Amino acid sequence: MRSSNLRRALVAALIIPMLGCNSEQRAARLRADSLRVADSIRVDSLRRDSVAKAVQRADSIRADSVRADSVHRADSVARARHRRRAPAATFSSTDTVPWPAMPQPLPGSLLPSHRIVAFYGNPLSRRMGILGELPPDEMLAKLASTAKTWTAADSTTSVIPALHLIVTVAQGTEGRDGMHRLRMTDSLVERVARWAEARKWLLFLDIQVGRSTVEAELPRLLPYLERPYVHLALDPEFAMKGGARPGRKIGTMDASEVNYAIRTLADLVKQKQLPPKVLVVHRFTEGMLTNADKITRDPHVQVVIDMDGFGPPALKRSTWRHVIQRDPVQYTGFKLFYKNDKPMLTPAQVIALYPSPLYIQYQ
Repeated sequence: MRSSNLRRALVAALIIPMLGCNSEQRAARLRADSLRVADSIRVDSLRRDSVAKAVQRADSIRADSVRADSVHRADSVARARHRRRAPAATFSSTDTVPWPAMPQPLPGSLLPSHRIVAFYGNPLSRRMGILGELPPDEMLAKLASTAKTWTAADSTTSVIPALHLIVTVAQGTEGRDGMHRLRMTDSLVERVARWAEARKWLLFLDIQVGRSTVEAELPRLLPYLERPYVHLALDPEFAMKGGARPGRKIGTMDASEVNYAIRTLADLVKQKQLPPKVLVVHRFTEGMLTNADKITRDPHVQVVIDMDGFGPPALKRSTWRHVIQRDPVQYTGFKLFYKNDKPMLTPAQVIALYPSPLYIQYQ
């Protein structure tokens, strides 16, 4: 009954305001409204006080699963329990963890000489992140100001701001082609690209594949990735295997899928004589990224594993230990949530983590 009432309320909320609009206005409003009412799931890291049992339970609300051609969507906040694991060693933020040898940075590489500070989201949705929550001018000014706080916290590392745009958005319902994902229009991508290019900032294009694949979604973005300031991100949370829908369970991505993106970007860098690309991969559970030790290390693509969990400081540090320190790949990133991190870690506290994150993302 509750689901039926909620569905009727959503239909009314989307359809009634469109009465009297022409077809183009209705289509534009439906696209924007479908982003605003979307839900997904988030399960965060192992609790600090339960490493031995390693049984995780966490709730979350993520406004990411969307559909443009329907007002129906899954309306639930999911819980997940992780399988029991053997006790594992724990690390403090200053422990020396064996780290793989890094490829020697090529000329033009952003890392490790820069720290990237990014605002995440989509201009069509106020709920998906800070990039769309504020009016553009206000958001851009806030990012410029935020970047300065990171420069003040660490004057030894140059800071460069970035806009992190979700360009392929997972949906709770299947869509016209059954792939459970919505591709943003070229006009939207170009709009955000102009914001970045005018300020000599970076732009990250984030892919949530749904039931599609990295192989299917990446090629359409290559014309943008030919631009030196445009980089790539993959979100395994919404990479659904075995017929699952986004918004019902946590997705997963294997190293082989990440390696496809690395090969594609490396080929593009060499063919177009571009500076190395940065590839961000989100992670907040072990299962989101399998065979991480097999991720290719290519100097043409600098891989960042972005710790994507939210919560109080102790929980975020625990997530860091379990999905970053225990499973090292290459460079590290850290995500901060304006609304869900209470209190939010300061730049100095994040910089003190080991290895010090060089990609910082705000949602």
